[in-house]
Amino acid sequence: MTIDFNKNNDGLVPAIIQDATTKNVLMLGYMNAEALEKTKATKLVTFFSRTKNRLWTKGEESGNVLHLVDIKVDCDNDTLLVSVNPNGPTCHKGTDTCWGEANEASYGFISKLEGVIEDRRLNYGPKESYVSSLFAKGINKVAQKVGEEAVEVVIEAKDNDDNLFLNESADLLFHYLMLLQAKGFTIKDVVDILKGREK
Repeated sequence: MTIDFNKNNDGLVPAIIQDATTKNVLMLGYMNAEALEKTKATKLVTFFSRTKNRLWTKGEESGNVLHLVDIKVDCDNDTLLVSVNPNGPTCHKGTDTCWGEANEASYGFISKLEGVIEDRRLNYGPKESYVSSLFAKGINKVAQKVGEEAVEVVIEAKDNDDNLFLNESADLLFHYLMLLQAKGFTIKDVVDILKGREK
């Protein structure tokens, strides 16, 4: 790993700190060559503090250290991406990130879709929304729809029409997300179970 510490004439490079699991950006700090070497040696993220003019290990006073997982350098060799497992909140103000956001896992479009389902369930009437109408019929109806969609996926899996198979798979996933909400859960709860099974 070649890093250009002299590009800015101050011997420092930006270090973007990212949670290794959630992939959320937690903070931005600066490292010089000595801070990088200490980070690698101790497996605790260490920066060069421009205000204190010294090396500074994150959490050295609060205990909210950042455990090193991986370090990557960008294409210009002048910025680091540091993957970590945080021990507590990262920001000195007590928040998970320096942008005041919660460090929660997001599953991209799936999380957005869960939000849409929740909104339709809570804020729309049965005549305004298919989702609302299905929830209004109760959990048995929601569960039945998941079963029906699962059977349709199996049927289409045996045929050669990939478009139908993928559309039925989308229907199954959509209704499964509804069933999870009907039971008071989200996809995160399922992912947590799968992570617990990881060997």
